[in-house]
Amino acid sequence: MPICYHCGVEVPETFKCTKCGQNYCSLHKNPIDHECNIVIESQNLQHYQQSPPTYVESAQIPFSQQEDAYQQQLTPSEVRGTTDGSYTWYRQEKSVPENAFDPDSGIKFKGILWAHKSELIHFIIGSALIFIIGLINFYDPQLFTLGYGWAMFMLAGFYMTAFLFHEFGHRQVAVHFGLQTKFRLLTFGMVLTVFGLISGLMGLLTNSLAFPSLALPGAVVVLGLEKIDRKTGLCKAAGPLVNLVYGSILLIVSLLIPKTLYPLNYFFGLAAYLNYMLGAFNMIPVGILDGQNIWKWKKKVYLGLMGSLGVLLVITIIIIYTPLGAAIYFS
Repeated sequence: MPICYHCGVEVPETFKCTKCGQNYCSLHKNPIDHECNIVIESQNLQHYQQSPPTYVESAQIPFSQQEDAYQQQLTPSEVRGTTDGSYTWYRQEKSVPENAFDPDSGIKFKGILWAHKSELIHFIIGSALIFIIGLINFYDPQLFTLGYGWAMFMLAGFYMTAFLFHEFGHRQVAVHFGLQTKFRLLTFGMVLTVFGLISGLMGLLTNSLAFPSLALPGAVVVLGLEKIDRKTGLCKAAGPLVNLVYGSILLIVSLLIPKTLYPLNYFFGLAAYLNYMLGAFNMIPVGILDGQNIWKWKKKVYLGLMGSLGVLLVITIIIIYTPLGAAIYFS
């Protein structure tokens, strides 16, 4: 069966690109889907490298070294990389730019908004949107009536950091392995977030029910996760693990805060719940969620991490939403 030049998968039918001359599956037949300009550059580079050496060069280099170099040129190493489950490379390693996020790299990212802008800009916009969504979700007029208006801003901050710490857990592990990675705004995520923002604001202004305000403006994009191995597994597990650790710290702090400071201790317990919920949700082994790759990598790691998040999630639900919480935090 023919093989797609981009993803390397055998398919019943391929489509030839008129620009680069290679055959692709239905998913990668369009030039933008297989990054046609990069393929053409790679072919030009191969043609240059495989040209026969001159007589002067062969006289200066031992024949054995020439033969080894020639064999290396004929059998270049290939790399398959994924960008958070959305982008795939199946080409020579030297064809991937050293900085794929640079505007001059020639890489065109699908589904990413302002792909080549500064990471700081993406970070500021994403943080602001998540914080505003948090304010909408935790808004309660009774908090201001009781003199706890500050709690809404504190919970929105915890909501924002739970998401951002999760994403930067992925990012720092990827940096540890020397992979190219950036926090980027996602086009679909931004649409979903803006819709949630508008819906939430309309609900507050009209004092009516609205769709839940969801915040998913962006994610950490990682290049070079070529297969399900230790590197991929650790990168994916880092996000939920950060939520587990962060949530546990908040839960312990909530139990250490004196009852005389209620409801401060209660709000810290609620922040712990938010982290466990986010971590457990991302451990669901479907789609592009972290759980799918962790399950494929090591089931023991998946069960241990999911089990810890699940148990602590149930504990915080009991503490926050049952009379037991009042006994722990208040009476």
